[in-house]
Amino acid sequence: MDAAFLTDWLNLLLRWAHMIVGIAWVGASFYFIWLDNHLHAPLDPADAAKGIGGEVWAVHGGGFYTAKKFKLAPEKLPPELHWFMWEAYTTLLTGVLLMALVYYHGAEVALIDPAVMPLTQWQAIGIGVAFLIGGWLVYDGLCRSAFGDDDLVLGGLLFLYCAVSAWALCHIFSGRGAYIHFGGMLGVIMALNVYYVIIPGQRELVKAKQEGRTPDPKYGLMGRQRSVHNTYFTLPVLFTMISNHFGGIYGHEWNWP
Repeated sequence: MDAAFLTDWLNLLLRWAHMIVGIAWVGASFYFIWLDNHLHAPLDPADAAKGIGGEVWAVHGGGFYTAKKFKLAPEKLPPELHWFMWEAYTTLLTGVLLMALVYYHGAEVALIDPAVMPLTQWQAIGIGVAFLIGGWLVYDGLCRSAFGDDDLVLGGLLFLYCAVSAWALCHIFSGRGAYIHFGGMLGVIMALNVYYVIIPGQRELVKAKQEGRTPDPKYGLMGRQRSVHNTYFTLPVLFTMISNHFGGIYGHEWNWP
């Protein structure tokens, strides 16, 4: 079978998979942030006495639902907990495979523009991977530094870093390559937030309850901060992912702002 034919099918399958799992991740992320922002004091005083900090009542799909959030953790863990992490991991995995297929395997066509910067395939790949990894290292370092305690200052620094990264990428790669790497950088940050901060913090909360300890609230605060960041990163990621199909956007001389 022709290699180009197989490549086209792999490209199609990876795009579909990336889109489907990405929708699942974005939907879950948006829902839980919405949920957190619409919590009200429990209607039943007994719930407040159990440590429930807020609740939301909703009607959907022909039924009534209520969601309750504990200030720290329930007095007793239920037999089954649902974890929201595989959406993030599968989005990252399919995204990395798609990046490798379209922009690294086909670097001469999709990633390198000699008029912007003459690069070899391996130079372009190395720079691209460095941006994807370096974005996480800078972001995580800022969040864990003293700046991480002030959301306004942290937000300003992250905005500055993103602006510099966008300018640099658009002066290194083709417009399409620059846009996809900027979106990919934010996507990697989002997925690693889940892997290195949000899920480990939740595991620590569960472990504390299992061992009869009072959970440390810092894990919940860190998880919420990173979850909020992920929600704000979502729209720029979607913009860059979609815009690289429109030459009037990524091909403009002022494409980086």
